[in-house]
Amino acid sequence: MTSSTTSIGLGSMIAADLRMSIGYAEKLCLDIPPDTFGHIPIKNVNHPLFNIGHLGLYAENTLGLIGREDLALKIDPEQVELFKNGAPCLEQDGCYPSKDRVLKNFVDRYKIVADELPRVTDEFFTRPNPMSGQLPEMLPTVGAVVMFMCGSHLQMHLGQISVWRRVMGMGSCM
Repeated sequence: MTSSTTSIGLGSMIAADLRMSIGYAEKLCLDIPPDTFGHIPIKNVNHPLFNIGHLGLYAENTLGLIGREDLALKIDPEQVELFKNGAPCLEQDGCYPSKDRVLKNFVDRYKIVADELPRVTDEFFTRPNPMSGQLPEMLPTVGAVVMFMCGSHLQMHLGQISVWRRVMGMGSCM
């Protein structure tokens, strides 16, 4: 590794990837009409409203993981129940917030995460993952779980939106 590579820091690298994912999410969602954003076109396909709402929960968790609990918002317990891991994706019948609200929350909150990541030291990322359950076995350090939350987790759910677009006959957003 060269000194220029190490001076950038892991947080800056994660932030660059996260900013690309935020932009991709915005492109995926831009031309979806609000009245179909929460539609389930076929069984077992999560709609964009659910995916973006679900992802939005994890920006706050990520702020906590990187030691910026002071910037994390308290999440409405009803939102947690609607969008938490394992919650069912339901047809939008008024049970979910609007497209604009969930998308704005997602974009605004992840931009804050992206702004804060470069300030996190590489040493901080080597700390043990403080979460409970099986996740620390799979992602043993703060850095590993933050990379998952800001990379793989986002792309996994954004890929679901890409599939939803195709099922809805919308095609690629690129």
